[in-house]
Parts: sequence; structure tokens; C-alpha cells
Amino acid sequence: MKKTSKKLFISLSAFLLAAVMFLSTAKQTEVQADSPYRTYTVDGYGSVTETQTAYLPYATITKIGEEALVGPTDFTITKDGYMYILDSGNKRVVVSDMEGNLIKIFGQDTLVNPFGIYVTSDHTCYVADRDARSIQVFNADGEFINAYGKPNHPLYGETLDFLPKKVVVNDSGTMYVICESNTNGIVQISPVDGGTFLGYFGTNNTSASLWRIIWRAIQTDAQRAKSQGNIPSTPDNMAIDDKGLIYTVTRGEQYDTLKRLNIAGTNMIEADAYEPVPAATAVGNHDNVFVASTQGYIYEYNNDGELLFVFGGLDNDQNRIGLSSKVEAIQIGMDDKIYVLDSDDARIQVFEPTEFTQLLHEALYLFSKGRYTESKAPLTEVLEMNNLFDYANMAMGKALVQEENYEEAIKYAKLAKDWDTYSDAFWEIRNEWLKDNLVTVILVIVALWILKKLLEFFDEKYGILELPKELLEKFGNLKLIKEMRYMFFFMRHPIDGCYGIKREKKVSVLSANVLLVIGIAFYIINKYFCGFLFKDVREGDFDIFSDMGLIIIALLLVTGCNYLMCTINEGEGKFKHIYCSLIYSFAPYLVFMPFIFAISHVITYNESFFVTFPTLFMWAWIALLVFISIREINNYTIKETVKIIGLTIFTILIALLLAFIIYVLGSQVIDFVQSIFREAVYKIGN
Repeated sequence: MKKTSKKLFISLSAFLLAAVMFLSTAKQTEVQADSPYRTYTVDGYGSVTETQTAYLPYATITKIGEEALVGPTDFTITKDGYMYILDSGNKRVVVSDMEGNLIKIFGQDTLVNPFGIYVTSDHTCYVADRDARSIQVFNADGEFINAYGKPNHPLYGETLDFLPKKVVVNDSGTMYVICESNTNGIVQISPVDGGTFLGYFGTNNTSASLWRIIWRAIQTDAQRAKSQGNIPSTPDNMAIDDKGLIYTVTRGEQYDTLKRLNIAGTNMIEADAYEPVPAATAVGNHDNVFVASTQGYIYEYNNDGELLFVFGGLDNDQNRIGLSSKVEAIQIGMDDKIYVLDSDDARIQVFEPTEFTQLLHEALYLFSKGRYTESKAPLTEVLEMNNLFDYANMAMGKALVQEENYEEAIKYAKLAKDWDTYSDAFWEIRNEWLKDNLVTVILVIVALWILKKLLEFFDEKYGILELPKELLEKFGNLKLIKEMRYMFFFMRHPIDGCYGIKREKKVSVLSANVLLVIGIAFYIINKYFCGFLFKDVREGDFDIFSDMGLIIIALLLVTGCNYLMCTINEGEGKFKHIYCSLIYSFAPYLVFMPFIFAISHVITYNESFFVTFPTLFMWAWIALLVFISIREINNYTIKETVKIIGLTIFTILIALLLAFIIYVLGSQVIDFVQSIFREAVYKIGN
């Protein structure tokens, strides 16, 4: 799916959370089918939009048996249905079933300040104990069997401490450890020979803004030594899937907040939305992945990083089921329930997928495995519940392409704003049309050519076209038409064209205004009715009057500011000359745009060059004409012209700033007057 500017930033602070809630009064409390939050997704245009409720609060676990949790920092769920909870405040591991019934407790005699836990399929438990500076290992009975401390290897870093906070383990027993303040990446430790350091893994990239680069370049060595270095971020949490791929979340990495790292440490996922303060990540059962934020928001992505849902939120000390105070970890049960650990409230919240989500998961899994035809049945049910859910429309479109049902695929691709699928389906439809109609098209072209030759022959012999030619000549000699046709000369000979505008009165304000109206019409038609692959506005969204107003205001602002600067700097052009020459400088737009518009309807993504290149060429031509017109109308040198353009841009910015200030002050005055009026009415009424 098409992304916007490497996709987009979702601001969760803008979410409106509903006030429906139920208080937890027991160890585990069932709740009604209402949620104290709204569910959102990202549509094909990159905008956040509300959608069907994906998960409902199902239960909350506040105690394990009769054991209360104190400051839990991590937990994990085994495939056979056990929860291992790191009860950090009590320095122990608490094991329960999925309903919160106590199974066993261990580790209280060895753990110091544990932060992370991982349990293998044979119930071997690994605990990342920061203050013990080790990974402590317990067997299935909870007995301590080993500890892995700081790697004794020069590549680890002699001055670096070993403060493990999170750990996962692959099938071969290799440990992946996130250490506090270690910016080199995830530490890899093999269990061989009591713990062998294998190197660092998945190091985050560093980046620097242009301002930072310039600032460091002008600093002295002493200043540079005191300033903060540009070092990579340490991951905050991680998870591992059945294939051994590592998923990490890191604050401050924006669209690289979530990563899926292969064996070489290369990121294999690009999320189209990111969470600024991620707490944890978990892998789902349907090639999906979850990210939980510290503030309680839960994101669900498909295998390609496309956002399916985001829901949840901050509780604000009101103890509402489904909202959290401080999330530490997230896990997914084999039944697709989501389990979220809240350290401040010392509880685990459970979310149950709705029927809508279950159907989507089924379709998601089938589609990811290439079973497109089978995925159509659950996708159809999803679309019956919400026919505007973009991911379902996208998947349906792709499934129909695989079935070679291209006409239907295009319909779903349009609904999903899935440009890639649309392009593929349109390419096939166009091929079929050409196969069926190519001979007819050639015959029509030949017939038109023959008709042209016949008309030329009979006109030369009998003059049958004399009257139409005479009428056409009279029409072309009309003053307004001649002035409008001057744009073709202006395009090819801008220097002489400017002389004609300034000295010979070849154009008028009326002709310039007519060209302006035509240009606005072309802009609006292209914006709202161009080919689907090149359309940036929503289907059915029309804001024509705003478009017209913005173009006219921008034109007058540029013309006025340029005239002001030219007048101050001894320019020779009058306002009329500058206005007309500026509009005539956009003649390439009037010539090229109809062709670009037509081409946009008949090409695919692979041929987008036929739209992008003419468009770039057109704007380059316009920029050159604008530069020449400013220079010739005012009789400037090239250096003076560059100066005037810079001053014009600066003046425009000042004018916009003044307009903004006037708008703000005017709004405040209006609010003040309205408040006085309301107060007067209130007092008169009493």
C-alpha cells in the first residue's frame, strides 16, 4: 500500500476515549461487551480513522491465587497455557494458569532486582537480573541451575557493565540480552563453555539533523568534546517468533520504532505508524505483531507492518478495566486473547478479540500463506460488517487479482487506495482491451488519415473548406483570441514576449484573467479527476471554492509583493505588466496539463515516467519563464533578478506572518466582545 512521506506519525494524545467503565472487585472480573476506548486504524490516505471495536476488555487478574503482585516488570505465556510472571517487587517468579490460579513460586532466594523473563518450550526459565548483573536460569521445577554474567571478551567492552534488563532465547539456546546503557546493540551469548559472547546484534542507526552537523562543524575541539555524542539508542524491549526472528521496540526511532531483525540483524519490516513511547512487543498467531505503549495503547500490525488496529489508553488513576497506568509487557495467548501487564496497578488485563477481528485474523493468516481463494470467505464477512475497512478491501483486491478477476479487483483496490493492486489489475485489463480492439484502432486511424487526405484533395480542387477556414480565421483574429494565442509565442520567445507585453500591448488584463480561469479549471479537473494512480485527494472529497480562493490569493500575494520589491528597487514594470507576464509564464501548464491528464488515465505504475517527466519538465519551463519575465519586465540583470526573487519570498513570509497575527488578535477581540455581550445579556435577564 502506498505510504505518505515515508508514511505518517500517529499522535495518540489526540484520541478521544469513551467514559464507559466497570470496576474490578475480585481477583478476576468479567466485564460486559462495552469498551472504555475507541478503536482506530490507518486508511489508504495515511489518515487515522475510527473503525469497528477490535478487542473488548475480557478480564483482569489482580492476584495469583492469594498472592498479590508488587511492581511486576515482565511476564511470558507458554504454548501449553502457563503464565510466568516476574514479580519484581517481591524478587520472585510466580507461575499460574491462564485464569490466574497459582501453580508455583520460585527464585525468591536468588533474584536481586529482576527486569525480564523468558521461558522456553521445555519450561526452562531465563531471568534478566540487572542488579545481580547476570542472566539467571531455572529448570522446569523452579530450581536454580546456572547464571551467565558479563562476557569475558574484549569485543564486549572492558569498561561496559553488564546490566541485563530483557532476554529472549532461540531454539539453539543462544540468549539475546538487552543491557541497560549498552548502545552497541543486543548482546548475544551462547551457552557453550559457560557463556560465550557471540557479538552485538541489531544495533540501532544514528542520525543527525542538518543543524546538528553544521553546529558540530563550527565548534572547537573542546566544545565538541563536552557536547553530547550522537550515539545509537538502546532497545527498550524485544520478542522472538517461531522462526527465530527478533522483534525490537525502541523509543525515539520514529518509523523504525518497531523492527523485525533477521539473522544478519537487518530490519525486515516497515511500520506505517509508530508509537513514541513503546513498552513492549509480542508476536501474534496469524503473522501479525503487537506493540504496547507505556500509556496503554495497543497497536496491531500485519506481517508487512501495515496498521490494523490501535486501541486502549491511559487510565489516569480511575481504575477502569481496559485502560492502563503503566504497561510493562504484552503477550498473546494461543486463543488470540491479549494479555497486558500493568506494573503500577500490579495487574494483568485481558482483551478478547471480537468476531470482526477473528474473521480478519483468519483472512490475514490465509492470505499471508498464499491461500487467496480461501481467504475470500472471511474477507467477505469482514466487509459485510465494515465495507470501508481498508485492509480487508486491499486483501480482497489482491485475492481477486490472483483469480484473474481484474474488473472486481479494481473496485476493491480503489476502496482500499491500494495503488499497486490497481496498477496490476489495470495492466491486465488494458492488455485484454488492446488484444480485442487493436485492429479496430488501427483501422480507425487509417480511416481518419484517408479522410484527411480526401478533404485536402477536394478542398484544393473544389474549395469545400473555404467557408470553415474563413470563419476560423475571423474567430482567430478577434482581439481577445489573439491576445490569448500570444501565450504560444511567449512560451517560445519569452524575451520578445515580455517586450510585447510591456511595450506593444500584445495582451490585456482581460486575456490574462481568461487564461487564469482556464488554468484554475485545469487544476481542479486534474486534482479531482486525474487517473487513480496519481490522485492524492480522497474519492468524493471536493473543495473547489477553497482551491480557487487559494490560487487567486496566492497569485495576488506574489504579484503584489513582487511589484512592491520591484518598485523599491527601481524596477520598470507596472503592476499590470507583472500580473500579465506572471500569468503568461504559466502557459506551459495550459499546454501540457491536458495531455498529462489524459495520459494519467491509461498508464500503470511501471509507466509513471510518462507523467512524472512531463510534469517536471513543465514546472522547470514555468520557473524559467517566471525568472525571465521578472528580469525583462523590470530591466534587471541576472544578479538583480535573483535578489528580487529572494526579497519577494521574504516579503510574502512577512505578509503571511502579519495576516496570522491579525487573525489571532481579531479572534481574541471578537471573543472579548462576545463575552461582554453575553455578560450584559445575563445581567439584563436577571
